Amino acid sequence: MKEHSDNYDAELLLRLYDLRREARLRQAREWLGREFRAKSLAEFMQVCPPGSEQNASFRMAISYWDMAASIVLHGLIKEELFFENTTELWLTWERAKPVALEMREQNKNPCLFKNLETLAEKYAEWMSKRAPEALDSYRKRVLDSAARKNP
Repeated sequence: MKEHSDNYDAELLLRLYDLRREARLRQAREWLGREFRAKSLAEFMQVCPPGSEQNASFRMAISYWDMAASIVLHGLIKEELFFENTTELWLTWERAKPVALEMREQNKNPCLFKNLETLAEKYAEWMSKRAPEALDSYRKRVLDSAARKNP
């Protein structure tokens, strides 16, 4: 892994941000962040059945962040530069984790969404060194409070 970020890191990071602005992906990301609450694959299949708009939104948002994580994990964007510019990857994994883990099992694919999981865990470690209480605060404010409003 290279020691310092360079203009290629910046260009690729800006390209990822440009992709995030695409209307359908923006809608999918917003839905996942605001409305997605499935805690199991069975619940996911009820609220996001195959062919539904919700299923497409889940797949679009989680696969975007898994792809972005893959780019970072392959060293094409320096982790610190990426981490300084997003919390959404971590939030996406936190929202999708219970379902994604069951999907891995069901599909007999231990690699499914593994890039997203790995980078989200690295992000949590990175944040704990810089702002030890930040993710707990964010979790309470965004994840836990949303769960109380939308059981």
